[in-house]
Amino acid sequence: MPEGKGIPNIFPPLAKSDWLQSKITESIHAVKYGLRGEINVNGIHYNSSMASLGLTNVEIADVMNYILNSWGNSYNGIITENKVKNVQK
Repeated sequence: MPEGKGIPNIFPPLAKSDWLQSKITESIHAVKYGLRGEINVNGIHYNSSMASLGLTNVEIADVMNYILNSWGNSYNGIITENKVKNVQK
């Protein structure tokens, strides 16, 4: 959703997401390869799937840097193309 709020009980929020900020590698993996199965975001369990978005490593780094610093999230590092490339299936 445009403000990163997700859809309650269906798709987890990116806004103020404890999962996103505490699981950087897993977040990159989800954008790169998709995600299936249960996760817990901000104390709420989600069990759905997200397809791979088909982005390049540079695009994934850009997306990650954007969402890690938007919608109430704050990340002190930077996600590089090389960091994304090193995340394997």
